[in-house]
Amino acid sequence: MLKALILRKKIDAAKAALEALRAKDAEFEEREAEITRSVEEAADMEEGEEKAEAQKIVEEEAEKFDADKSEHEASKAKLETDIAEMEKELEGVEADQDTEAPATDQPQERTKKGEKTIMKRNKFFRSVENVAEMFQREDVKAYLSEIRACIKNKRELTNVGLTIPEVFIGLIKENVFDYSKLYRHVNVQAISGNGREIIQGTVAEAIWTECCAVLNELSLAFNDAEIDCYKVAGYYKVCNAVLEDNDVDLATKLLEALAQAIGLAVDKAILYGRNTNATQKMPLGVLSRLAQSSEPANYPATARPWQDLRSTNIISISAGLTGAALFEAIVLASGNAKSDYSRGELTWVMNRKTYTKLVASTVSIDAQGRVVSGVSDRMPVIGGAIEVLNFIPDNTIIGGFFDLYLLGERAGAKFAQSEHVFFIQDQTAFKGTARYDGQPVIAEGFVAIGLEGTTPDATAVPFAPDTANTVQAILLSATDVTVEVGDDVTVTAQTVPVKGDITWSSSDTTKATVEDGVITGVASGSALITAVSGSASASVNVTVTA
Repeated sequence: MLKALILRKKIDAAKAALEALRAKDAEFEEREAEITRSVEEAADMEEGEEKAEAQKIVEEEAEKFDADKSEHEASKAKLETDIAEMEKELEGVEADQDTEAPATDQPQERTKKGEKTIMKRNKFFRSVENVAEMFQREDVKAYLSEIRACIKNKRELTNVGLTIPEVFIGLIKENVFDYSKLYRHVNVQAISGNGREIIQGTVAEAIWTECCAVLNELSLAFNDAEIDCYKVAGYYKVCNAVLEDNDVDLATKLLEALAQAIGLAVDKAILYGRNTNATQKMPLGVLSRLAQSSEPANYPATARPWQDLRSTNIISISAGLTGAALFEAIVLASGNAKSDYSRGELTWVMNRKTYTKLVASTVSIDAQGRVVSGVSDRMPVIGGAIEVLNFIPDNTIIGGFFDLYLLGERAGAKFAQSEHVFFIQDQTAFKGTARYDGQPVIAEGFVAIGLEGTTPDATAVPFAPDTANTVQAILLSATDVTVEVGDDVTVTAQTVPVKGDITWSSSDTTKATVEDGVITGVASGSALITAVSGSASASVNVTVTA
């Protein structure tokens, strides 16, 4: 099982490297076309020293090109051979383990009742070596039976909620990888409780001296980054007819819905998360950290020294730039993303419209008359994968070394109770949760670039509001009351839909005062008593008589 897993990881890495090499094919074609034009220009020159010099330069460049291209093609051929050999070895390992080949989306096949279930695994079960055995586990059967009973009987889940079996937890985490564009790039750490990542401080410089001299002591400082426990959650509806078919359909739909929801929320939080938000707790995003104007009050004393990065790592590029001028400006801006401590490569994130703008800026006609572009899922010149996330505003590019972003991932995902069945729509609602926190531990490893003279805005992307835990209104027991001077009258208040703290105030304390809803008459006249909880408020008119 482990050998098969290792082989799959190696195959994935080799395929990624091969795709990176293939992405450079267009660069070689463009370079070949340029050399061809140079050869023709040199041939048209008048005889003399200048022509001879030009031809010599072109010949040297052509020889270098041939060597580079041969090396490039050899590298691709080697990777293709390695991949084929590893895939053949993987087939043998899986055959020995009596497992099916992974990553197929074919439906399951069943034999007669009582015989072993034969199943071609879809992408949600590729990490499970024996899917049939998984569905025979008592915890899995109980879990799916409880959900199926809810569907069949058109009822809600029990109030205590429904914990996902341990085998599904790993599948959820694995499939978040498919639905998150950034999960694969960041540093994901499995933690419990408050997590802490040890980070090396400023790299010390070794000191030159004579061979036999006494060594100098180097200053080696370490800092840490602490991450907390926040929850990403929501509910979704699934069609009863689909879920009633078989266990695989049921499990697949549940996993898919949860993975999609979590993947989107995690991507958004990695870039724009605001963990200082008073109403919603979430990870600290890259752009949110770059936009900080001062050290947060809760910044750990043991963390790396906080830096103001607004002027250096949030960059606006002049409007009207296209082609080489545009990419020259992007290259210069990217230099502010420091690669210290990174073991990965650059990653660039933008929406589809911005990506299309970059593609259009590099469109040209090659020597064969084909329309080509220098942008093909990788950033030209400086390199790095491009990920498209459409919640990012137009003309905003966020880039950097995303392995310098720490994402803490906790176990314990859970399906909580279903509020009700969507009876008319023939659907059932389920809720799922997962717990993450994170932050850019080396913030200077990132940049945010605004095209067309714009400045990336850390608050431009909204998050789904936490209405289930936010006070929406305050209900008062009375809206008009009368009280005599020196007497009290009590007005009760209830916040909905959740319990919240209430602050009371009086518009005129010379007429009436209030404390925890107890209104006291002070002098004849009237006053407005107001109850406030969050953004909700309600008022009661008070008349004070002698």
